Order: sequence, then C-alpha cells, then structure tokens
Amino acid sequence: MRRYSIRAIVVALFLIFTLGLSAQSQQVLMTIGNHQISADNFVYLFLKNDTKKVDKHDIEKYLTLFKNFKLKVIEAQSLGYDTASSFKIEYNSYRNQVAANYLVDRNIEQKLIDEAYRHLKEDVELSHILLRFPPNANPSDTLATYKKAMSVIKRLKKENFSQVALSVSDDSSVKENKGNIGWFTGQMVAYPLEEAMYSSPIGKVSMPIRTDYGYHIIKVTGRRPAVGKVQVTHIFKKYPENATDAQKESVHKSILFIDELLKEGEKFEELANTNSDDHSSSSQGGILPYFGVGRMVGEFERAAFALRNKGDISAPIETQYGWHILKLIDKKPVESFDVLKPEILRSFGRDGRLQVCRNAFVDKLKKDYNYKRNEANFQELIGYAKKHTHPDSNYLSGADKFRKPLFTIKDYNVTQDNYIKYIYLSSKSNVDNTVNQTYGLYDKFVYEEILRFEDSRLEQKYPEFKQLLQEYHDGILLFNISNDVIWSKSSNDTIGLELYFTQNAKNYKWDIPRYKGRILYCKDKKISKDLQKRASKMSDPELVAYIARINKDSMIVDTEQGMWVKGDNKVVDNLGFKDKNAVFTPTSKYPYVFVVGKVMNAPTSYHDVRAAVVSDYQEYLESEWVKALEKKYPIVINQMVLKALEERLVK
Repeated sequence: MRRYSIRAIVVALFLIFTLGLSAQSQQVLMTIGNHQISADNFVYLFLKNDTKKVDKHDIEKYLTLFKNFKLKVIEAQSLGYDTASSFKIEYNSYRNQVAANYLVDRNIEQKLIDEAYRHLKEDVELSHILLRFPPNANPSDTLATYKKAMSVIKRLKKENFSQVALSVSDDSSVKENKGNIGWFTGQMVAYPLEEAMYSSPIGKVSMPIRTDYGYHIIKVTGRRPAVGKVQVTHIFKKYPENATDAQKESVHKSILFIDELLKEGEKFEELANTNSDDHSSSSQGGILPYFGVGRMVGEFERAAFALRNKGDISAPIETQYGWHILKLIDKKPVESFDVLKPEILRSFGRDGRLQVCRNAFVDKLKKDYNYKRNEANFQELIGYAKKHTHPDSNYLSGADKFRKPLFTIKDYNVTQDNYIKYIYLSSKSNVDNTVNQTYGLYDKFVYEEILRFEDSRLEQKYPEFKQLLQEYHDGILLFNISNDVIWSKSSNDTIGLELYFTQNAKNYKWDIPRYKGRILYCKDKKISKDLQKRASKMSDPELVAYIARINKDSMIVDTEQGMWVKGDNKVVDNLGFKDKNAVFTPTSKYPYVFVVGKVMNAPTSYHDVRAAVVSDYQEYLESEWVKALEKKYPIVINQMVLKALEERLVK
C-alpha cells in the first residue's frame, strides 16, 4: 500500500477546499490593525493542524489560536524582525530549497529514477577512448575534436581497439589498461556515457559521445547481472616508490611468507594488524568498506568478487601498488528499489540526470511561455562582439546602448544589455573570445533566465507553495519574537519569577513533604565528623567551596544534591525523614554518610518548583502580551466569510 506524507495530505486537502472556497478564500477573514488576513491562509493552517472530523467548536477554538498567532507575527514585523539579515538568510535558504522541487519535470525525473535502477541491476564491461577538448575550447576547437573522433572511428573499422586507444586516447590510464577500463554499473559515469553503454550492442563501436571533458568513443565488451557489493579484509605489502626489480622481489617474498603463515593457521586479522602496509585498515584487522565494480583496481576487484564463501582467502595477487591477500567478509546483491531510491536521487546532480530533468523542464516552459528569439537583435550583438576581441570592461561599458528585446518569455522581454552583462561576468575578460562567448553562452543564458522567470511566478502559480512559504515566514518570526518576549524573559527574570511565585504560592502546595538538601559520602571518619559539625552552619555555596578544598588533592567527599519525597532514596528516608525501617548500606569506598537539609511541607521559593513556575509564568506573560497586542491592533472578524468557511469545513 502506498504511503503519503502528512504534508502531501494537507496540501491535497487545502487544494480541494480552496477550489471549493474560491469565492470566500480570496476574501478577508479578519482585519488586525491595518493588516488583512485572507481566508485561504486560515484554511491551510487549520487543515494542517486538524484533518479529523471537524465541528463548529473546532473552528472557533482554532480561530482564537490563529488570531493570537497573527497578532504576534504582525508585532514582529512592526518591530523589524523580518528585516534582520539572519531572518532573510534563513527564509531565502528555505525558499530556494522548496522552489527546487517546482523547477523540475517530475515525469522525466521518475523515468530517470526507474532507468537508473534498471542500470544498477546490470554491469557493463567497457573499452574507451577519450579525446579531450583543449583548455578554453571555442566552437572551432570542439568541431576539430569531433572531426578527430570521427577519423578514429574510421580507424577502428580496420584496426584493433587497444592499439588505437594507445596511440590516440587522452585517458591517463590508457598505458596500463590499453583502453579496457573494466566493469561499470549505473550512475558511475556521466549520463551521456551511461546512456551509450547501456544501449550499445556488445562489440559495436559507438559514435562520438560528448561530455564536459571531450568526445568519448566506447565499445561494450561484456554484460552480466550486477554482482552487487563485496566486503573484504586484506593484507597489503606495498612497493616502494620507483621500486627496482630487486625491491619488488623482496615485497613478493614478504607476501609469500605471510601466505605460508595463514596456511599454518595464523589468524588473518592479527597478521593484517602486524604486517599490512595499509595503515588506514590494519588497526581494524585489514577490513575495508563494502565496494562495488569499478571502485578498485582491476586485479583487486576480480580477486575480491571471485571469493565465493565467507572466510575464503585468496592467493597472493599483484597490482601496480604491490601484493595483496584478501579474505571474504560478506557479499550483498543489488538492494531493492525502495532502499536505493534516496541514493539514486542524491547522485542525480553528480551523474547529470538532474540537468536532464531541468533541460526538459525548461523546454516545456519555452513552449508554455511562447519563447521567441529576436534574430535581428541577436545579430546586432554579434556585430558588437566583433569589435571587441575579449569581453572586457570596454565591452561591458557599451551595454547601455543595447536595450532591444533579445528574446521574449510570455509577456516579459529579456533585453540585449542583460546578455552583455552575463557574457562579461561569465568570461575571462583577457582570454575568452567575445564572438565565441556570444554564441556559446546563449543557451545557458536562456536556460537561467527562463528558470529565474518561472521561480518569480511560483507563488502566483502554486497556492500550496505560497502557503508553505507564508507558514515558514510567520513561523520564524513567531519563534524569534516569542523567544525574546516570553521564553528568554521567563527563564532569566529572577525577580519576576519570585514575585509570580509569591503571588501564586497557593498553586504550588505539595500533597506530601519533601526533603531538600544534600547527601554527603565520606571516606575518612574524622573528616566526616568535622564536616557534619560545620555543614549545619554553612550556606550551600559555602559548603560546596569547603568540600572542594577537602578534595583538592584527592576525592575524599562525594555529594548529591536534590529534593526527595519519601521512597525516592533510602539514605534520605532513613537520615532525612527519620524512618528507621528504611535501611541502607554504605559502600566500602564511602563508609560514612550523612545528610544536610530539612523536611519541607511547602516550597519556600520558586527554586523549589522552578519548572512549574517557569511554565506558568510563560503562560502569564503570553496572556498579558496578547491582551496588549489586542489593544494595539484592533481585531475585526468578517462573520459572513467565517460562516461560509464553517459551512464548507464542518463535516
């Protein structure tokens, strides 16, 4: 059965009700001072807090809470809480986070999530050639790289892939692997490469695949069901840097000696601890985190996945780094879709799928908003760019002369000068070619402007988005002003707390007496007698200071402070309440025990019942605050709108 979040249910109900309440929800439910509060805001918050069966009493009760809430928010705004930089940072951060969920094509996103999981269930073995773009590549550089890639593909029709890779590939690993880069699974490479490797038949050379690095040519050499992940513990003997043959042979002999010890019954973890050169894992017995395909060098990976049963140990294996012996700890298959979905989504930004979602979203907006480029005005910018070799400050200084529409989104014109400023800010003014940048940055500029335009309309397009932000906005203000006016004051206002306690002492009477004081545990009999005589004449701070002096060199006296009722503590029951039936046995460490304090039938200070007094004092402060706010901001309820809401909401 599919589960839905509480927020999703609230939003759905809100939309249902606001559609039904379209006439009333846009009306004013109440006026507080000169602030008008809409009915839809009340409906949203009411449904969020109360989605069970509703009666008129529920609405009346919540109306009071809603009114008090709005009073405090309005007061916070009048005092400038919403202008504080800390508020703006927190609010804008939240808005950006929520807005991101509205700036993506959800249908495309779900298809890509499903596709990613399908890919994670299959491993693909690849051979690969990379032809990198030169630094600061311009369109002609890109074209030249593409033509080179096409010439390589022609060679591959006649020549061996490994030989061609060795001669042309810019992949730094090509000398070691001759283009065979091993096994991969989903979300390990850039999305265009992943698409190609899962759609290419085994043995067929792909067409050039473009990424940010350059053009790639791949050949799929194998497919298999995904092997999942493996966990091993290992012993590693490392080659010295620039090792000679003699040094390599010495390392080899070391691993063979360890291998013999294992065969004789020595414990793997102990040998890893004392002999492994992988110091990050040796102290844990050589254990490594789980890893999947493509995460370790090929020889290591193959040896790890070749182990079948837990506890199996490999023969010594050589990699470019030295010699290893592996022991299998565990294997686990590809996990379920529900388990992997959060991880898949986290990888969207890294593997390029998020950009695919955004591009699809922007393409849809282009159609919805009737995007049109003014070609003549774009060519004016090309002509202007030709007069400036680089997009430097001289280029920027002429921006004000170009105010014609460059393109239109809905009824909004983006002008030429905006693009000139964008080119200037996006370029290295002493390196990039202005004409190339004018052509090359255009699509990105359009993409960002359309998203910015859409972002500016989210509150208008999506009522639930507007309400969610209003809720967060008001919630921050409520918290901040309540903290200043009530919570901090109630905790720190000692005079106010004592006065409130004195005026309301009858509310804090106890049903049964308490013993208030300290239990003292002492190691030394003489010190115990002396301390017992002194303690009764000392204030509590003096007693604590005196005990600290006794304990200066070693712990002689331990103490426990509190307030107890009978039955809480046997020591207090016996020595404080004088109950001879309550028996306790001193410890051998602290054989001498006595108490200092008194039995109280009622609290004498707010400190005796501080938690209760602080809570009540907060309620008192809030009540007085609301009364003052009601005088400052007169409240008028629109009874007609309220009645219409009640008729719709009561069910």
